[in-house]
Amino acid sequence: MTAPRTTPATAPAYPLRLGDDALIAAQRLLQWCARAPQLEEDVALANICLDLLGQARALLTHAGELEGRGRNEDTLAFLRTEQEFTHVQLVELDNGDFAVSMAKLLFFTTYQELLYGRLAASTDPALAALAAKAVKESAYHTGHAAAWTVRLGDGTEESHHRMQHAVDTIWPYTHALFTPDALDRAAAANGTGIDPATLRPLWHERITRTLKEATLTVPDDGWAPGGGRQGIHTEAFGYLLTEMQALHRAHPGARW
Repeated sequence: MTAPRTTPATAPAYPLRLGDDALIAAQRLLQWCARAPQLEEDVALANICLDLLGQARALLTHAGELEGRGRNEDTLAFLRTEQEFTHVQLVELDNGDFAVSMAKLLFFTTYQELLYGRLAASTDPALAALAAKAVKESAYHTGHAAAWTVRLGDGTEESHHRMQHAVDTIWPYTHALFTPDALDRAAAANGTGIDPATLRPLWHERITRTLKEATLTVPDDGWAPGGGRQGIHTEAFGYLLTEMQALHRAHPGARW
């Protein structure tokens, strides 16, 4: 994914946080490879991981270029500390059972699809080009997760119970996707980004429709953990990051 020249109005931290979201979502979902419930699903999840990783690479590369400190996608992925990552906590949560992973994927990729749809009109040509491609990928990811949500929710008594529990468990972490901070507001003001709060009504409508089809109940809003955008993460992220960075830190500059 080659990015066109960019506008200096974009703060490096904006594409960086979106890249972190995609990178950590890919890394966590990758743990299902060779463990999915069927061979076809193993391949499907691997392809989704590759799409997310491609988005992450383009966003991190763009952030590094805007920053102008000589940091590339590898530097930003493998040589930052836990507190320097600004993804939402939702994407770093443990996979849990398959229902939990599908709830996470449904909630996150529905958000991504709406986000990229809006960012395709960004005044930053690089973000606009990336979003125009990524929105098509996200639509597939959302459809895949929705199909599994319906299959499990409207399946057996056991699968219904597990899917409802997954939705209830992950729901509180979705609020952070739509909570704007100063960076979001600045990006929305200059046209390079958007206010994520404006995505929530349509996101909620789409999620509600899927859950209804799956005979599942939409959870009540309540506890809303946050802090990921400020570098505050769950214990699970520390283990994930160690695994992700181990090879690069052990062999700096290694090449295949």
